Amino acid sequence: MAWRSDLIDRRSFLRAAGVGFAAALGPHSLMALERSDAVYASGFRAPDGSFGLATVSERGEIIDRTLLPARSHGMAFSPTTRRLVAFARRPGTFALVTDPFGRMEPIVLSAPEGRHYYGHGAFSPDGRLLYASENDFYGNRGMIGIYDAADGFLRIGEFDAHGIGTHDMTVSDDGTMLVIANGGIQTHPDFGRTKLNLDHMEPSLVLLGASDGRLIQKHALPPALHQLSTRHIALGDHGRIWFACQWEGPRNAWPPLVGHLGRGEDLTFTPLPAHVTDGLANYVGAIAVNRRDGIVGLTSPKGGLAISLDARTGEVVREQAIVDAAGIAPSNTGFAVSSYRGSFNDSRSPVAWDQHIVRLA
Repeated sequence: MAWRSDLIDRRSFLRAAGVGFAAALGPHSLMALERSDAVYASGFRAPDGSFGLATVSERGEIIDRTLLPARSHGMAFSPTTRRLVAFARRPGTFALVTDPFGRMEPIVLSAPEGRHYYGHGAFSPDGRLLYASENDFYGNRGMIGIYDAADGFLRIGEFDAHGIGTHDMTVSDDGTMLVIANGGIQTHPDFGRTKLNLDHMEPSLVLLGASDGRLIQKHALPPALHQLSTRHIALGDHGRIWFACQWEGPRNAWPPLVGHLGRGEDLTFTPLPAHVTDGLANYVGAIAVNRRDGIVGLTSPKGGLAISLDARTGEVVREQAIVDAAGIAPSNTGFAVSSYRGSFNDSRSPVAWDQHIVRLA
């Protein structure tokens, strides 16, 4: 299977960071970076209750950290410009743009009036544009905000996401298409994180033209699965789009939780063994694709489980019990997995990791 790396290697990371960045690190952090085969980023909650964004080694050693005003959720990283953005957890209104190499001061973005962030976003391949999933809570519709990364991340436009509860989104490898997971759940900041329409949810997966926002495809889930919230997505090889879901219906139902699609294709759900479906507890919290190894990774904090699937056949190739399993991202040997309890690849960290991690190098 072809491997298209979106990563920079560790030596490039160190060269980009420069002498100043390395000199600013404490001895423990510098040692962690120098002996690390991979570098990741994740939001965290510290023991004192404060929140932040950290770069972390595959051994769970914190290399550097930046304080955040509140809890974050997902992140966007541009390997081209080497900018990292942490988005506030719904219904937060901030996003923090940072430089993992320490060469720029953080930039704080604020959602426009009547909007809040949904916790996810993605850069265009050239790093010049940042797209963010947003909620127009007065209009009860999902939107994709467009920010000019070459001009101080000024918000320059928006596209209709053609759905509600717009959560995760990404950009196709060639930069021509936006891929959007509309979770179908209506929310309003006046009611915090309360889900207001569980009896008539409208989950969907949408493909938009990245240059003009035109609707290319919209896949609404069938009526029997209208309470299956399409939450997170990850790109595989050859245009395959993997999606992961969270069930909001009766607890005794066991709907499909993962599937894939492509441009011009319908949705295809991947059947899982009964014990794996049971172990995921109707809730996939994060999804990632390791293209080099041809596998798809899923985590469930509710089920305390991380699994890997063969991207070609859908067969389960690994199951790992991890209490409060949270983030997942490609590693040199499959996937790195974090947890709300502070584990990172079976090592303990002094913080509680948030739901997502992203690999930087």
